[in-house]
Amino acid sequence: MTARILVAGIGNIFLGDDGFGSEVIRNAEIPQDDSSVRVTDYGISGMHLAYDLLEEWDTLVLVDAVPSRGSPGTLHVFQADHESDSAAAGFDGHSMDPAAVFASLRALGGNPPYTVVVGCEAGSVEEGIGLTEPVAKAVPRAARAVEEIVAALQAHSVATSREGR
Repeated sequence: MTARILVAGIGNIFLGDDGFGSEVIRNAEIPQDDSSVRVTDYGISGMHLAYDLLEEWDTLVLVDAVPSRGSPGTLHVFQADHESDSAAAGFDGHSMDPAAVFASLRALGGNPPYTVVVGCEAGSVEEGIGLTEPVAKAVPRAARAVEEIVAALQAHSVATSREGR
């Protein structure tokens, strides 16, 4: 059985670098030949993502700007910690914060799937359209990272299903 993978770009394109996830989704070249992979730019539609996560997804690849702890444009790929988000956020239909999305999903009776985050340290999340230069330069690398993650997940799924025969 092929793994079902949801690739979700999130963020607000009207807040500078917060639009990173949307831009990566536009640039990633991920084949969507069947229903096993869905690539969606959710923007600020947290509830839409929470409702879509009620479907049976094996993996969520979440693409988002992350708070800058160093240099804007720095990419981070990590597994989301679903344990720490439940107490931090309540039900909020308009929030796009991943913790709020996962809290909304739980309130709807669902559980988050295995989640890989492709995050980029933001330079500015002030009002305005467009990414800062360092974050814009990170978009092609992030798009490639997302493509490689999806390909690896699909390859692992195929190998696992062959072993199970």
